[in-house]
Amino acid sequence: MTPQAALERGLLELALVLPSGATEKLMAYLRLLAKWNQTYNLTAIRDPLQSVSHHLLDSLAVMGELSDCAGTLADVGSGGGLPGIPLAIADPERHVTLNDASEKKGAFLRQAAIELGLSNVTVHVGRVEDWHPATGFAVVISRGLASLADFLARCRHLVAPAGVLAAMKGVYPHDELAQVPVDCDCTEVRRLKVPLLDAERHLVLCRIGS
Repeated sequence: MTPQAALERGLLELALVLPSGATEKLMAYLRLLAKWNQTYNLTAIRDPLQSVSHHLLDSLAVMGELSDCAGTLADVGSGGGLPGIPLAIADPERHVTLNDASEKKGAFLRQAAIELGLSNVTVHVGRVEDWHPATGFAVVISRGLASLADFLARCRHLVAPAGVLAAMKGVYPHDELAQVPVDCDCTEVRRLKVPLLDAERHLVLCRIGS
């Protein structure tokens, strides 16, 4: 199976209908990631088919779970742009801010946004703890930035009052959920089915108490 065919099959399984040209942009993003990866070590995955399942489809699997959370999205600890860039390509109406502490990764993220023509993407380079945007985000998402408690401690100031912090996890995070602060409601844990990926995936949606 070619990477393009794998992506198209995965999108069918996820029941996602993307805007015109989005599939081509997703594949162009993977090529760009592979090119920069030779110098900047953005990802340990180098196999094109694995990149489709572990990067693109893994990121896009959260879209349905975030459909009720309209508004701006911040991808913290974005690294090579995951899940932020696939989400921005799939939903051009949503403004996405990519954050990473690394200047080198920030350079890649900026270049990717330019080359892919993503007018709905901005990049903020710096430690997430020191980032204080003028307004909070509707969604603050992380794909393995830290433990759940650490993610909440470091990122809760970024979310709008009615917003959600979304942590992408592998197996059901029993131990991490037990460490959540009492003023954070993280009882909403969604099991994800990622096409072509034989591994557990969960999305933990957290809301900060008033």
